[in-house]
Parts: sequence; C-alpha cells; structure tokens
Amino acid sequence: MYRVEDKFVCTDGELLCLDLKLKTVLKTDSHQTNPNGYTITSVYFDDISDSHLTDTREGNRFREKYRIRIYNNSYETINLEVKIKRDNRVFKKSKRITVEQMKAFMQGKYVEDNDVSLDNAITLFNIAIAERKLAPVIVVEYERKAYIYETGNVRITIDRNLRYSDDIVGFMNQKAYRRYLVGEPNSVLEVKYDEFLPDFIAGLLENGNMRQSSYSKYQICREEVERCLQKI
Repeated sequence: MYRVEDKFVCTDGELLCLDLKLKTVLKTDSHQTNPNGYTITSVYFDDISDSHLTDTREGNRFREKYRIRIYNNSYETINLEVKIKRDNRVFKKSKRITVEQMKAFMQGKYVEDNDVSLDNAITLFNIAIAERKLAPVIVVEYERKAYIYETGNVRITIDRNLRYSDDIVGFMNQKAYRRYLVGEPNSVLEVKYDEFLPDFIAGLLENGNMRQSSYSKYQICREEVERCLQKI
C-alpha cells in the first residue's frame, strides 16, 4: 500500500518547537528508547548509470531507492529495503537480514532466500545486482526522533545532523568516518500517513515559515561527495 510522504525543511528552532508539541500528544516509535532519539545509518546502492540519483535530481514521478539500514551503530537489526516512490506517495519493501547477507550484498554477491518473489527485498536486490550491477555508493547517517499515531497510520519524524561517508569498507568494519554537511540544510521534518492526516495533527504542524520540499538525503550527500572530488 502506498503512503503519503511530505517533507518540510525547517530551522533548528522550528523543529524544537514542533518536537515539544508532538511529544505531548503522540507516542514515540519502537526504536526510540532514548529521549534524545536514535541514530540511523543507511548504505545506499545505485547502478552503473547512477539511475536512482538521476531520477531524484530530475524529479521523475517514479523513483526507487535500494538501501541497507542499521540503528544506533549496531548490527543487531539490519533491514534490507527497497523504497518505491510515485510523486509524494511511497511504498517500502523491507526484510530483516544477517550480517553475512549484508556483506554479501555489499560485495555484489547473490544472496539465497527461500522466498523468491517480487515482494521480497532480497529478490529485488538480487535482480538489480545481476541486471544493473547495483552496488553500494554512500553511507548516510543522522539522528531521528519519531512519533506515531495509530489512526491513519501516521508517522512523523524529525531528522537532524545529516552526515555522510563514501568509505563503504569502513562501514562494514564499523570504522567509517563521517563528514557533516557544509552550507546545506541538515534537518528535515517528514510526515507519513495512509489515507488521511487527522486535523489535530495537521494543526500541530502548522507553521507559516516551513516550506514543503523534495529534500533527498541521498541526493544531497552524493552531491556533496561530488563537490569534494571536484576540489581535489
């Protein structure tokens, strides 16, 4: 099922005010065991033509992202994800994988799985690796606070301190360095829901200064790497 996904670029002050309002009426999600939120680290993949980066840059209506995601710098939970986007609606196929499976994908290897299906993220990764030479290209990391509301399946996230690394091998050894963005917005509010957003939540989010955006962490970090390489 496709979900609505709206993004808003905000100042740190605006996000602080929103955070104070949201925590009074909404529950935090299961990953948030710390009141300060949690760390998300994702390894994004692209093909030999950088098709996913190009689609994002050009704002194509249909876009895909392939990634591996961990939480709080731990391999305890590793999610393999394929995110499919049509305009501002998204659908995500996710599968829990092992460290060995993660390393195999990052080395461009086929991973066996009993469920061979186009609804299985492992199958989709295997196809993309075989047909399009899908490979890891960048590590993206940030801190997240997340709030949920069951009616409408609403999920609101506040992401801060966006940083990146092109040290893929270092990620697998948990020793990858991180670079913080320079001169780019590094905070974003994301609002996700199924069919409707309850009025009282829409009211909480009202802020005349916030602007809706197609903000892509993947695109921003890839382009930052490109700028750094041009300076060398």
